[in-house]
Parts: sequence; C-alpha cells; structure tokens
Amino acid sequence: MTGLTKKARGLIQLFRPELPFSAGVCVFLGEIVALGGFPSIREAALGFACGFFISGSALVSNDYFDLEVDKVNAPQRPLPSGMVSPTEALLFAAFTMLVGLAAAFAISVPAFVISVIFGIIGVLYNWKYKQAGLLGNLMVASSVGITFILGGLAVGQPFNPIVWFFSLTAFLIDFGEEIAGDAMDIEGDKKRDSKSIAIRYGKQFALRISAGAFVLVFLISFVPYFMGWLGLTYLVTICAANTITLFSTVKLLKSQTPAEGRKYMRFIYMGALMGMLAYILAQFLA
Repeated sequence: MTGLTKKARGLIQLFRPELPFSAGVCVFLGEIVALGGFPSIREAALGFACGFFISGSALVSNDYFDLEVDKVNAPQRPLPSGMVSPTEALLFAAFTMLVGLAAAFAISVPAFVISVIFGIIGVLYNWKYKQAGLLGNLMVASSVGITFILGGLAVGQPFNPIVWFFSLTAFLIDFGEEIAGDAMDIEGDKKRDSKSIAIRYGKQFALRISAGAFVLVFLISFVPYFMGWLGLTYLVTICAANTITLFSTVKLLKSQTPAEGRKYMRFIYMGALMGMLAYILAQFLA
C-alpha cells in the first residue's frame, strides 16, 4: 500500500462515511416530509451534502480531540497509529465543514446560519462537553433533530408541522439512546471523568430516563393520525413500530450487561426506522 493510499484510507476511517450518510438521509427525509413527495435533484443533492459533510466533519474533529485517549483505548485508529497526522485531520475536518456550509449557503441564508450554529456545537461538544453529562446529551440529540428542519428549509417549508414532529421524534430517540449508551459505558466513562447521568445517579436511574424518552416517542407517534395529517396506513404501520419500541424499552430496563443493553438499543433504532417507513407508506400508498 502506497503512502498516499494509506493516507486516504486513514481519512476515510476518520470520516466514517456510513454515519454522515445517515445524517444526509435525514435531511433528505425532512425534504420528503415537508413536500409530501420527492424534492428536485438540486434540493436533494444540496440537502444531503449539507448533512453529510457537516456530520462527517464533526466525526473527524471528535478523533482529533480524542487523540490522547485513543492512544490508550484504540491505538489502531488512524491518528494514534500515525496513518494521519493531527494537522492533516484538523485540515480535513475544516475542509469538509466548509463543503457542508457551502451547500447550506446554496440552500438559503437561514440554512447557512443554522448549519454554522450546529457546526460550532459539534466542535464544542468534541472539545469540551463530551463528558458534561446531560448538556452533552442535549447537544448531540439537538444536532440529530435539526437535520429534519434543515430538510424543511431546503424546500422552503421550515415551519411544516410534520417536519417539526419528526424533528422532535428524532431528538427524543437520540436523547434516549445517548443516555442509555452512557449507562452501557459507565465503567469506561468513570476513567474519563464523565459527569453522565448514569455515573451521577446510577445505571438504573439513567435507563429509566432513557425509557421515559422512548415512551414519549410512543405517545406522540399517534399525533399525526389524530391531527388528520396522516391516515390509516400510517396508524397501522406505526402500531407495529411501537410494538418493537415498547418491547425493546422494557428489555433495555431489565438488561444485565452492556452487550445486552446495546442489542435492545439497536431494536429501538429499528422501530424508529419503521416509524419513518410508516410515514413514507402513508404518503405514497394512500
């Protein structure tokens, strides 16, 4: 493997494209939600690029700020292994952020302003607030929820009520998963001086807070039907998704090991994906 190829491979590993891809898809789905149909190619491309590159930049900067920790816990990662230098990682994070912000500016000035704000939030989280407990959880969950609103902005409908409904749903799901993840990582976080809810108040308390967020998702999931936004197709599909979510939430509360807990967290994520499918089916099969 040549030096350049090795460098490129290291940068891709830092970027972790599968995760930014999800952020880009969320912006695209926000566009679909706002329009009740598919956006134009330009709107779809700009919205996806905005979510993809800004999210990827945050992941690269995360590894930059975690370098000293990764030297001990993950020496095979690109930065501690020497595949990529800290300066190269920082420049790559800046470049990808600029690409994402350029896409946001091409969408609209409000989209650019929101993207700048959440780009800064991502850097602050990685730099100072990862161990801040509840505040850090809220920063990450807000960054996930805003992707749907960016989608609404991209198609000129930022105040569409269904966009805000899905933004709130995404926020609550990610908030619950963040807190549950802290409960699963409690032993490792103790070594990092984390102030997570799990460390401050105990694993079971954190899991109850997490479960409360998931139960709230269940309760608000019926709003689109009772408000008349979506019809019977949505109701039937969301009931199936809610069954997975509630079952997994109960199992998460009873989990005995981190591996078991993470398994049910993945099931909850699957339930969330089914909820999104419910919306798409309601829009296009009604």
